Amino acid sequence: MIEQSIIFFDIDGTLLTQDKKLPTSAKDAIYKLKERGHEVGIATGRAPFMFEDLRKELDINTYISYNGQYVVLDGEVLYTNPLNLTLIKKLTETALSNHHPVVYMDHEDMKSNVPEHSYIKDSFELLKLDSPTYDPHYYHGRELYQTLLFCPDGEEKQYEQRFTDLDFVRALQFSVDVIPKGGSKAKGIEKIIDKLGFPEECQYAFGDGLNDIEMLSTIKNSVAMGNAEEKVRGAAKYVTKSVEDNGIYYGLQMVGLILVR
Repeated sequence: MIEQSIIFFDIDGTLLTQDKKLPTSAKDAIYKLKERGHEVGIATGRAPFMFEDLRKELDINTYISYNGQYVVLDGEVLYTNPLNLTLIKKLTETALSNHHPVVYMDHEDMKSNVPEHSYIKDSFELLKLDSPTYDPHYYHGRELYQTLLFCPDGEEKQYEQRFTDLDFVRALQFSVDVIPKGGSKAKGIEKIIDKLGFPEECQYAFGDGLNDIEMLSTIKNSVAMGNAEEKVRGAAKYVTKSVEDNGIYYGLQMVGLILVR
């Protein structure tokens, strides 16, 4: 009898290639996991509305989104950790003074505090997504789970020093994820594990980004993609091939969750 495990996958650079394509081998691997009775989830910095099509294609209804701030188990919201809106107001004021645009994100939509900006346009083009529309007051009276701060690499340091109750995680060249202090994919996964009761030896996670480091260093059977930075690979127990080279399928074979074909 196969012992049931739970496996979490990051999206960008893990399930999806640089061109935002899902390799056929990755799709096949996930369906094999499900056929063998394993629980499969997604752990991403993306908003829920940014990967609806992927969830449908893979028939996955359990996910950690917004880097752990919005957690869904089998289609039902299990846990939320919204941002402090007073802090977001102050962050916005500081960002405006620095000419750094901000995007506000709840579980249904996202809006920008500026009509348009090249940093926003370029970042969302990399994700193959439409840029958010303009609404500078979108954060008023809403539960926001993540805010995007757009600035060149390194310039987020001034925000880290001033806003110590927030975490800033560089996601793209010009985009930084802003979440509540201490929030992470690992914390979101913990909420699901607490509910389902999988022992640590039956927990797996695959990732490639800086926002995956805590997850990879926390989950016992963690796998970094071959395309990950050295810092990310160093946080994982295993390193598989790159996403472009059937890394998901190879990694699942390597840890013994699916058979060698």
